[in-house]
Formats: sequence, C-alpha cells, structure tokens
Amino acid sequence: MSFMPVPLVIGVAGGSGSGKTTVAQAIVQRATPGSVAYIQHDSYYKDLSSLAPAQRKTTNFDHPNSLESELMVEHIRQLKDGHSVEVPSYDFTTHTRRTESQTVEPRPIVLVEGILLYVEPELREICDVKLFVDTDADLRFIRRLQRDISERGRSTESVIQQYFATVRPMHLEFVEPSKRYADLIIPYGGFNKVALEFVLARIEARLREYKKELSN
Repeated sequence: MSFMPVPLVIGVAGGSGSGKTTVAQAIVQRATPGSVAYIQHDSYYKDLSSLAPAQRKTTNFDHPNSLESELMVEHIRQLKDGHSVEVPSYDFTTHTRRTESQTVEPRPIVLVEGILLYVEPELREICDVKLFVDTDADLRFIRRLQRDISERGRSTESVIQQYFATVRPMHLEFVEPSKRYADLIIPYGGFNKVALEFVLARIEARLREYKKELSN
C-alpha cells in the first residue's frame, strides 16, 4: 500500500452573512487548481421531512442541534484517509434533504465552512487551521436578508422575525464566543486581500510539502 500524505484541513467560520462563503470560494479559485476539497456545514442540516411544513419553520436552524455534525466529521476523516464522500444536498425552501448528493474527492487541502464549526469540539479539533470571518452585525443582517429573499424564497418579514427569534440570540450564545478558537480572524470577509494572501501562502507551502512527501 502506497503512502499518502495527510491533507491540511482548513476551517472557515463566522456569523451568518459574514462573508465565509466569499472567503472559501476565493481560496478555491486562487489555490492551485484541483488542490482543494470544499464542503459546507450547511449541507448537513438534519432532514425534517418527517415534520409537517408548519413545524419545520419553527425549527431553530442556528442551534448546533439542527446539524448532523457527526456525519460531517466522519466525511472529513474519510477525505483525510484518501476516500471520496457523498455530501448531502439540502433544500432550504422545504427544509429537507434532496435525494441526490455531491461526490467530493480527496484533495491535499480540505476546506470546511460553516457558522457553527468551532462550537462542536470534534469539528474544531479536526481543523488544522481555523479562520474566523468577522463582519459588523448590520452588514451581516443585510446580506442574510438579500440571500434569503433571492435564494430561499423568504419574505422580508419572515427573515426579520427569524433574525430576532434565533439568529441574533444564537450568534451571541454560540458563534461569537467560538471566535476565541480561531488561529486567524479576518475582518471584512472576502474583501480582506492581505488576510487572503496569508492563507493562500500557507496553502501553497503545504502543497509543496505534500508533493515532497509523495515523492519520498
């Protein structure tokens, strides 16, 4: 059996609308092509198909219990062991998992992104590099409002109600305190070019090490 170097696992966390996805996509786009396996915590929301539609809407989606984090941990471990995984596909309009999944192949860099990544000890510990995207609350709310209306078919009133009922309280209880676990805090999200350069330099250094380990 041939030796395979262990991938570098990079976490990207931060509040809803902070720019986590922008940062993650910038890393994927600017890193060496084909070097990054990218998975999102959002894909692992629990399937609520057993509940009536009205009950699904009352679920607190900003609480750690709403996510199947143990499955994500298992998938990261499989990617680290050189195996492909089937990442769930979640339908945010119905709060259910779709029948189709996304195949993610192992890569030298495993990039994981999510609001509550560092809240869960197992997810936190499996990340070799922990980034936290820090953005002002008003900007985060505006971005969430725009996203939920355009991408998830929500009304303005429902987004505002959810923000006050669960998003803001859960951010203060879980997300903001998890910032202390970060190795690097990135203000201004994907627009912070200096921080991105630091992260990309770390990735490219690891890729060079990976190639050397493969050739030895």
